[in-house]
Amino acid sequence: MTEKNTQNNISRPPIVVVMGHIDHGKSTLLDYIRKTNVVDKEAGGITQHISAYEVIHKDEKNTPQRITFLDTPGHEAFSKMRERGAKIADIAILVVSAEDGVKPQTIEAYKTIMNSGLPYIVAINKIDKPDANIEKTKMALAENEIYLEGYGGKIPFANISAKVGTGVDDLLSLILILAEVENFIANEENSASGFVIEAHLDSKCGIEATLIIKDGTLKKGMTVAVEDSLCSTRMMENFLGKSIAEASFSSPIRLIGFSKMPQIGGEFLAFDKKTEAEKYALDWKNKTLKKNTDTRADETNKKIIPIVLKADVAGTLEAVEKEINKIQNENAEFKIISKGAGPISESDIKGLNSDAIIIGFNVKTDKNANDLAIQRNIVISYFDIIYKMTEWLEEQMEIRRPRVETVETTGKLKVIKSFTRTKERQVVGGKVIEGNITLDGMVKIMRRDFEIGKGKIVNLEKNKVKTSVVEEGSECGLMIESKIEIVAGDTIESFTTVQK
Repeated sequence: MTEKNTQNNISRPPIVVVMGHIDHGKSTLLDYIRKTNVVDKEAGGITQHISAYEVIHKDEKNTPQRITFLDTPGHEAFSKMRERGAKIADIAILVVSAEDGVKPQTIEAYKTIMNSGLPYIVAINKIDKPDANIEKTKMALAENEIYLEGYGGKIPFANISAKVGTGVDDLLSLILILAEVENFIANEENSASGFVIEAHLDSKCGIEATLIIKDGTLKKGMTVAVEDSLCSTRMMENFLGKSIAEASFSSPIRLIGFSKMPQIGGEFLAFDKKTEAEKYALDWKNKTLKKNTDTRADETNKKIIPIVLKADVAGTLEAVEKEINKIQNENAEFKIISKGAGPISESDIKGLNSDAIIIGFNVKTDKNANDLAIQRNIVISYFDIIYKMTEWLEEQMEIRRPRVETVETTGKLKVIKSFTRTKERQVVGGKVIEGNITLDGMVKIMRRDFEIGKGKIVNLEKNKVKTSVVEEGSECGLMIESKIEIVAGDTIESFTTVQK
């Protein structure tokens, strides 16, 4: 790819991500901005999987300015997407409820913003609620080292009601001011580059993805590469679902016809010639193959439980994959050997054995695939709630993992005197110095901290009375079945073998 031109850089519109607790009004804020500031609403309507859109807001000089908003899911499982959202964005808005204050998810979002190094604005929402307390919310933010302007710090903030729109114009103005200070630049003459923010399989159109352009211009006739996934720009739409021939930086666009599912958060590059894009994809594939080969050499000898994972959209697929990777065991691990968006097909099952687990998340199974799974005794499990899938997989891990035998010491006896001995048995007397010594228990015979043999307690007496157990601190006599000669000073250790 040619070097990027930096001589004719100009200011570009800011890309904004809204973050915070799930119930603090992120979606309400985005909905209000979309309804009141999106121009040309009639042009097809915002499509379901476009998770970004452009709005127009007039600056201090009354000049219309463009702002792009990313819509990121709020659930904890989607934190990976949120982190990528933060990387893709230029400015973050941290939404905090004036009613509920700072919550753990607020802090999690704040840490993501800080780790990404994004400039940010705090939006104190729900100021219209009867229990709203703006000053208390500012104090709670300060306690968590988030210092607002006029409250010990320099972080800009806006008091808003996303529900009725109070203060939203002020928030949009703050975004434009912050963008001017930060001076985000790009060049229209460069070939487009940016990031994938959503991808899914459409049963009619094939694989489609939403991209955010960070630099350059994307035109019809180009080829886009995301790692080893390719797509021509023949079918290109804006966020309203309207067909377009060209798009520039900060714009969200949808491309249809990818060769394979592109990675969410993956960087895309545009090429004038298809052959250049194909060379880029091949180089990427070869580098990744070498990296995976090197990694495989370092893998541990755990039992691998293979998983085939299918979900409705790429964003969900990534969230589910993250949850599966959290399930840990020292003796076994889940390995996702195949994944994708769309229904479970026959090709997903070919080559699998009965050890494999197939998970369908919000998807169904083709009839041929179902018949093949039954034939090969492969179970397909369906889920629509992440924590239920996690619970089921944890049970499967426990059932399938290899058992390791561990030896646990239950008691120790110091031999004081050795009595009669036959070929296989010997009577000794001693004192229990730790734990309990029990009848019929297996024992190790220790001499100067080294094991010299094993045996079994076949008779146990305390005060010349037969007993089944002798506790710590008590003296006793015992008959041990063993070929090893036991002498005074030896230690008898009773043990049990436990499967873990």
